[in-house]
Amino acid sequence: MDRRAALIDRCSVTERLEADGGLILRPWDADDVDAVLAAFTDEDLWRQSVESVDTPDAAAAWLTARARHWEAGSGYAWAITSRAGVVLGNAEVTSVDHRHGTGWVSYWTTRPARGRGVATAGCRAVSEWALRELGLFRLELGHRVNNPASCRVALRAGYRPEGVQRKKLRYGEARYDVEMHARLATDRRRLSS
Repeated sequence: MDRRAALIDRCSVTERLEADGGLILRPWDADDVDAVLAAFTDEDLWRQSVESVDTPDAAAAWLTARARHWEAGSGYAWAITSRAGVVLGNAEVTSVDHRHGTGWVSYWTTRPARGRGVATAGCRAVSEWALRELGLFRLELGHRVNNPASCRVALRAGYRPEGVQRKKLRYGEARYDVEMHARLATDRRRLSS
């Protein structure tokens, strides 16, 4: 078995990650259609989504795409849940490039979970997992400069700012600058909350 196949096999048995605040991260599954659909009724999420997630079939397709990325070894997405199993958000590492040891981290939370440290805990847990289990060296993420909450998540999860990409994203007719952050395997493991 080559290194990539062994890595995918090892990652496929990861059932859950424990995160700060008593949160649990687990792979998404087909039973999460309602939770995904509910999350994407929030304008902040659906406006930024690449695909429309506005029907049960669309939510199922969103979940299927994450499962396919997991199977291919190109992305790993987790539902961030409370101990009671309530879905509070998503944290994932995608665009995994094993040759260069890089990945792209993203996160979102449901509206009721915002401001409670859920995104920070999820981002931290997924990042530490990707550096440790996938053996990645560099993780990147970006946020609109008009989203200071996402910037705080990145900083608290150990990501350092690296610059601004001008007018990178477009939502409707508006274009937005994106601040880029990165975390290296050699960076200090955790910053304070």
